[in-house]
Amino acid sequence: MDVTELPKLYTIFNGCALLHIILGLTMIKLGHKKPHIVSMIIALTFSTAFLGCYLYYHYHAGHVKFAGTGITRPIYFTILFTHIPLAVLSLPMIIMTVIPAIRNRFDKHKRMAKWTVPVWLYVSVTGIIVYLMCYVWYGPPIRA
Repeated sequence: MDVTELPKLYTIFNGCALLHIILGLTMIKLGHKKPHIVSMIIALTFSTAFLGCYLYYHYHAGHVKFAGTGITRPIYFTILFTHIPLAVLSLPMIIMTVIPAIRNRFDKHKRMAKWTVPVWLYVSVTGIIVYLMCYVWYGPPIRA
């Protein structure tokens, strides 16, 4: 696999994580704890695979510039500049949500999940949108 194929792969991983976050959230709302746990472990696994591929890609490919023009540029950068800080914030939030669950501190897990889930969902959805805008709809990106 060539490094240029990684954005598609890590976006697929991101989409799979997104689906399992939604499934896990649905399962816990329905009172199905074991399917919730399984879905969230799968979401964490896909998110970890995403992060590894994303970091590897940007280490080897470097910075890429958005190739879109006109009104698409401010739309893209608005999405990107909300996505980036929330993506950075989501990792410690996810860790702070998972650890209490592992320790059977479901009161803390539930309190933290109320903040983590919307951020994780937003980051996943906007990550897919950033990929589509940068690599599919207005791409390929310009190598800096």
